[in-house]
Amino acid sequence: MNILIRRVKEEDVEVLSELSKKTFYDTFTGTCSEKDMEDFLEEYFNLNQVKKELSDNTDFYYFAEVESKPVGYIRFKEDYEALETMRKWKALELKRFYVLKEYHGKGVADILIEFILNYAKNSHYEVVWLGVWEFNFRAQNFYRKKGFKDSGYSHPFPIGNTPQTDLWYWKFI
Repeated sequence: MNILIRRVKEEDVEVLSELSKKTFYDTFTGTCSEKDMEDFLEEYFNLNQVKKELSDNTDFYYFAEVESKPVGYIRFKEDYEALETMRKWKALELKRFYVLKEYHGKGVADILIEFILNYAKNSHYEVVWLGVWEFNFRAQNFYRKKGFKDSGYSHPFPIGNTPQTDLWYWKFI
C-alpha cells in the first residue's frame, strides 16, 4: 500500500472536519453519553474551528493518504500551555493523531509518527510530547514501541460532562 503524507490545505477543511469527527467518534464512542459526544464533536471539529486552526501558520496538519483518500491525520504545534514543564526544552506537541479504523495495523500510523519525529529532529526540537487516554492501551503500546515514555504527568480531558484523563507521553529526540 502506497501511503503519502501531505500538508492539509484550507480547501481541505470539510474533509478534515469529517475525518476528525469520524476518527474521534470511533475512538471514544461508548466512553461518554451520546449527547456529550455530539456536543464535543460540534465544538471542536466544526468547520469554523477547523478553518481557524488551518489558518494558523504555527499549527500543522498533515493527512496520510492512500490512493488520494485521507485515511488519517496528525496535528502538531509548538505549544507549552497544557504542560508548563515542557518549557524546559524546545518541545513539539502532537495534538492529534488519528487513523481510520479500517487502516489500523496497515502502516499508516507508523508513517505518520515517523513523519513527525523526522520533522522534530530536522527542526531541532528536543522532545515530542502528546496526551493519550489512560484507557487507550492500544495507542499507549504503539507509542511505547516508538520510544515514547509515560512522563508521569496527566491532565483531565473531559468529553462534555464525562470526566476522562489523558497521560502525557514524551520522546526526547
